[in-house]
Order: sequence, then C-alpha cells, then structure tokens
Amino acid sequence: MNGFKMIWDNIGLFGEGLQNTLALFCVSGALAFILACFLAFLLEGTENIPRKLIRWGLDLMRMLPFLIFLYLLYYGLPNLGLRLDVWSAGFFALITYHGAYFAEILRAARTSLPAGQAEAAYAHGFINSRMYWRILLPQMVMRSGPLFGNQLVCLLKDTAFLSIITLMDLTAAASAVQAKYFVPLPPFIFVIALYWSVTLVVETLLRRLSRLAQKRGLVHE
Repeated sequence: MNGFKMIWDNIGLFGEGLQNTLALFCVSGALAFILACFLAFLLEGTENIPRKLIRWGLDLMRMLPFLIFLYLLYYGLPNLGLRLDVWSAGFFALITYHGAYFAEILRAARTSLPAGQAEAAYAHGFINSRMYWRILLPQMVMRSGPLFGNQLVCLLKDTAFLSIITLMDLTAAASAVQAKYFVPLPPFIFVIALYWSVTLVVETLLRRLSRLAQKRGLVHE
C-alpha cells in the first residue's frame, strides 16, 4: 500500500495520538516546572534534615531510568493496594521525574547568582520567601533557558514510553498502524516528523525567552 494513503486512511488515529502527546507534554511540563520551583525554594537556606531528604529524593529520582519508574507506578503499586489508571500513572511519572531534573537545573542556576543580591534584599526588608519568588526565581529561570529546552525535549521523548502502558500517544498510533499493515517505515517516519515539529516550536519559544532575558539584563552573551 502507498505510504501516503496509509497515513491518510489512519489520520484520525494519528490525530488522537498527537492530541494526547501534546496534552501530556504541555500539562506535565507546566506542572513539573511548578513543582521544581517549590522544590528549589525548599532547598533555600542552611542545610538541615528536611533539605537533605529533599536532595536525596531528587538524586533518587534522577538515578532511576524513566521506564523503570513508570513500571513501578503502573505495575508495582497495585501490589501495595494502589492502582492508577494509565493517564494518572503517565502524568504522575512525567511530572515527578522531570520535576526533579527541573529542580536541579534551578538549583544550579541559584548557585551562579551573586551572593550580594540576597544580602541586599535582606537589607531592604525582604523575607526569604518574598526574595526568592520576586528576585531570585525570575533570574534563575531566565538563565536556564537552554537547559530547560533540553529537558523539555527529553520530556517529549519520554511520552513515547507511555505506549507501553497502553496510552494512545503518537508512538502507540504508529505501532497500531504498523501492526495493521505490517509496513513500519511510513507511520514511524510520519511520527518522527511530528515529534520534530513540536521540538522546533519549543526551541523557537525558548529563543524568544532568551532574547527577553538579554533585554532585561538577566543574562549576558
């Protein structure tokens, strides 16, 4: 069968897969970023037991391969009496896993900021939380644009693993078409082009963010 006709005949399936992939990517990326901002805030201040526990948790999450983490959530938790549906498992896995990486990116950006900023903020009456959210965090985010971009691309690629737990994403759509016609090349090339298109959009948005940061003097080339 002609490859273009094969794709056209199953365009609805690919459309559903793209819609689900974009939903997973956008929602998980936004919530993972919010989670990372709060985790980075909790790491502010002198070292204590709660902060050590957070650091150990982040290190543990970053050590685990994403696929194993997904398996543990979807297939392991039922043994403990907790069963997640495919969407809950997918969202939770993506948010917590990549939230740990986002938090590490923010933590690294925090260490690059001049110490005098915090001292000046304290001198002007800023409390720790207000200083973090209004002064430090905007700079940390603006300085981390390329790293956030790389991690967002990793998040997009990790959505493909959710097809293993039967969630109908782009990869699952390509696999279904391949299994139907026994012709793997056209559907997977089409899906690769769709993933690439989403990546280009992400890179464009991050370049604009970088230019905005430079105009505001938050980063320097």
